[in-house]
Amino acid sequence: MTRTPGKGAKLKPQVRVLLDEEIALGPGKADLLEAIAHTGSISAAGKKLGMSYRRTWLLVDTMNRCFKQPLVETSTGGSRGGGARLTPLGSEVLTEYRTLQAEVAAASQAGFLRLKKHLRAKPLEAQ
Repeated sequence: MTRTPGKGAKLKPQVRVLLDEEIALGPGKADLLEAIAHTGSISAAGKKLGMSYRRTWLLVDTMNRCFKQPLVETSTGGSRGGGARLTPLGSEVLTEYRTLQAEVAAASQAGFLRLKKHLRAKPLEAQ
């Protein structure tokens, strides 16, 4: 049985938006924004994504420092508890980022198909 060259191959472009040396937005931060929007909590979003509380807060802080206005705003606790939500800019940036990801994936496809024909059906065994 012959296997099609590159049958198991796939392209996974990674879109990262840098501001100087800071990653202002990337796939993980976009996932975090979505999780915050869904859970209403930075802590719960981190747990959902398997991130520590500290790591989650650091990512939110980086995003908020890199954009002209915060993407996430928090409210302190109290009898009803605290929470977090995306700002209008946060929702807009998330939508624009997801669109950019789709555009990059679509634009990359033709080049990937040209490259894919040179791949084996599967990797050779390591020696």
